[in-house]
Formats: sequence, C-alpha cells, structure tokens
Amino acid sequence: MKHAGRALQAKKTMLPAARPSIALALGGGGARGLAHILMLEVFDELGLKPKIIAGTSIGAVFGAAYASGLSARLIRAHTEETLSQRFDFLRQLMSARSEPVLKIFNILPIRSALLNPDLLLEYLLPTRMARDFASLTVPLRVVATDYYGQSQVILKEGDLRRAIAASIALPALFTPVTIDGRMYMDGGLVNPLPFDVLEGEADITVAVDVSGAPTVPGKRPHPTAFAALMSSVQILQRAIVREKLKARQPDVYVDVEVDEFYVLDFHRFRQILEAAAPAKEQLRRQLTRVLTSQTVETLPAAAEQPPPARPSRRRRLPGIEGLSRRRKT
Repeated sequence: MKHAGRALQAKKTMLPAARPSIALALGGGGARGLAHILMLEVFDELGLKPKIIAGTSIGAVFGAAYASGLSARLIRAHTEETLSQRFDFLRQLMSARSEPVLKIFNILPIRSALLNPDLLLEYLLPTRMARDFASLTVPLRVVATDYYGQSQVILKEGDLRRAIAASIALPALFTPVTIDGRMYMDGGLVNPLPFDVLEGEADITVAVDVSGAPTVPGKRPHPTAFAALMSSVQILQRAIVREKLKARQPDVYVDVEVDEFYVLDFHRFRQILEAAAPAKEQLRRQLTRVLTSQTVETLPAAAEQPPPARPSRRRRLPGIEGLSRRRKT
C-alpha cells in the first residue's frame, strides 16, 4: 500500500497542471481602444487562448477579430496598414457618410449622423474575419444598447458585422443600427466594460479598461464643442465603470493610461500603443503570476475515487488581485 501511495504521488507530481480558463472583457473607448492590440499580444506571447470574449464598441471590433482566429500580430499589422494610409482612410470615411457635408454642418437641425457604421466596418475589418458568430473559433458576446428599450442587449448569434456596427454606433457620430426590427446604439452607453456578462464563464476574468478620463491639454484649457461632446460620453462611461467595480470586480483589472487621447485619434496609432506599453507589461506579469501560482491539478479518473457530485459553479481563485493604477491628481 505504501508503494502504491508513493507511485500515485509520483504520478501526480509528474502530471502537468491544467491552466485555469480565462474570460476576456475588452472595453470601449474609441481610438483609445487601439491599446487592446497590445493586450492581445500578451495572450499570444504567453500561449493563452481565452475561453470566451466579451466586447463593447472598439472592444467588440478587436474582440471579434481575435475570436475569428486572427493573431494579435496580424491584427496589429492590418490596423497599422489601414491607419497609415491616411488620405485613403479619410476618403473612405467620407464615402461612408450618410448625408453630404453641407447638410451635416447646415444651420438646420441635423437629420442624420456623420457615418454609416456598416460601410465603415466593411472597409476597416480584415477580410479574413468571420462574417457570423457561428464561424468564430472563440465564443463572443457583443454589447449594444437598445435605443427604445433603453437597456443592454448581448448579441451572440447571427451577422457578426451587424452586431459590431450596433456596438460602435456612437450617437451623433454614427447612424443607429437596426437588427430584427430593434434599433441599437453604442454599447458603451450602458456597459463600457462588460466583464459582468462573463460571470461564471471561466475560472478567472480579465477586464481591459480603455475608457480613459478627460484631461486638460496644456495649450487648450477650454475644449471645443465637439471635444466636450465626446468627453461627456467619456465621463459617463467612467462613472458606469466605477459603479460596476463597487458592486463586483474582475479577477484581473487593467486600467490602461490613455487619457490624453480623444475618441477619434486613430491617426495617433503609434503614440497610443506607446502609451499602453506599461499596461501590457503589467498584464504580462500579472497573468504569469496567476498561471504559475494558481493551477488546477488533474489526475486520471481511475487513479482515485471521484469526488461526490455537486452543483457546478464558478471557482474564484484565491489570491488574484486586480490590476489598477493610481490616477494622478
């Protein structure tokens, strides 16, 4: 019996420990969401694959690309190539307008938003990206806002690009998106960081917050009317995230320091990635620590008696601290 016990213990120590499953939430924030690319690089570099992904607005864009099986390297290369072709990019933006410029800036009331999100996504998204949820390699949850229902909606089946278009449809900038008779707008209006929709889906939940906080530019103490409009959405999103974190926290929370960038600063691609680099390394360290200290050991079923059956529930791993940074005052 002693020999059998030693053999079993030796076998146990030789067995590889199973990594905990990870649910990944990517938040909204316009151009600040370009920082998500670096966070996805961490997953690739550590050889990790999320069990499920949830995304809001720009988080839904990169979440869908990653869930389609594209590597972070390919996503970065495609994004950089697209945004580096500035003149062509601007031309495509203008061709996606829902009304002529003169109508948009007319003194009469604006009847439509500036951009059609469906047309814009058709130009921006990689051609290799999945066209529908069923074709994804990783399950995806896309957050949108039901305009008339004034509530959050989780889109998880059907036309993927229409769902993304609904999630990015920021008021005044994009036209609302209609799916199955319901009108949708930007998911950031109700849930800018959707880690809560992943509750119980995996062992640990990682949430990447790129909502930022309005800052005062040194040479422009007073924001323009448009900057104030965009910042008002930013303030709303930060308030929602703060209240959510009071009620429930993800296992790993990354607050990326991209405050200085505006919603439409896509032309500042390299600067945004540079600003997000410290958060990337912080996420790498945190995930490495979690994966080396918190693992689930497995044994073949025949090696010992199975434990009594009990209701399945999410196992929150002890000792996992959320990542956060202290904002400058």
